[in-house]
Amino acid sequence: MRAITQNEFGDQDVLTLSDLPKPTPLPTEVLVRVHAAGVNPVDWKTRAGSGMAGLQTFPLVLGWDVSGVVEEVGFGVTTLKPGDEVYGMPRFPHAASAYAEYVTAPSRHFAKKPKGLSHVEAAALPLAALTAWQVLKDTADVQPGQKVLITAAAGGVGHLAVQIAKALGAHVVGTAREPKHAFLKDLGADEVIDYTQGDYEGTDVDVMVDLVGGVSPAPVRGGGLFVGVPSGVDSAVRDDIRTSPILVEPDRAGLEAITALVESGDLRVHVDATFPLEDAGKAHALGETGRTQGKIVLETL
Repeated sequence: MRAITQNEFGDQDVLTLSDLPKPTPLPTEVLVRVHAAGVNPVDWKTRAGSGMAGLQTFPLVLGWDVSGVVEEVGFGVTTLKPGDEVYGMPRFPHAASAYAEYVTAPSRHFAKKPKGLSHVEAAALPLAALTAWQVLKDTADVQPGQKVLITAAAGGVGHLAVQIAKALGAHVVGTAREPKHAFLKDLGADEVIDYTQGDYEGTDVDVMVDLVGGVSPAPVRGGGLFVGVPSGVDSAVRDDIRTSPILVEPDRAGLEAITALVESGDLRVHVDATFPLEDAGKAHALGETGRTQGKIVLETL
């Protein structure tokens, strides 16, 4: 099978199109023919030697977001069968090796692909949508009427978090540069703040989701919650609020909740750009500009 490999950490040039043996599923695993693989910031951070680099071995095949078709099931698998269209974020933070034509992973790290979505759209969802779901539903337990502030709201996680927070009944405030404000309003944001114009003066929220890193928790009212996604948060940052780091994890129940939101029309994913598998380096270069809207996806077919 074709796969994108690297034998050292470095810039986009370390990514090489290679031929690898097709994997075989172990008991409780499935073999998935990958149609598309999502690209996330953790991918290029890991490629360069940070992110999840400490958990990887060489040769390394990056990628965690998968959408494809089950081709073979291992002994003991009862929830999926060959021919099922699935999506998921298997094995994270250990290597899932999604930048390839095939992956194997535990069957319960996948869910049925949402009806009506292409594989490209479905591959853009798992890591980003699960991050947003696990922050807003599992960690913050957002309730109707609460006010939620999301930084980098037009990005991969952010644009999904806006919609999930709205689906949970929140009043949503998002930050983005002015050209992206209409996009966020269309997704359902109640207020949009241009972060280049200064602090979020006058903002008073119950939950703040920092998708940038190092942002001040000043907008969080006393007793509220500040969640730091990319690099955690100093627990002593303010003694009158709650703080929480988070690292997304495989979550079939979360995927099924996301599927329900997609199929009800409450959640849609925006794909900013697609690249063929062999152009993974170009996909990383685009992502590292920090100016994309929504997600980047590699197509393997």
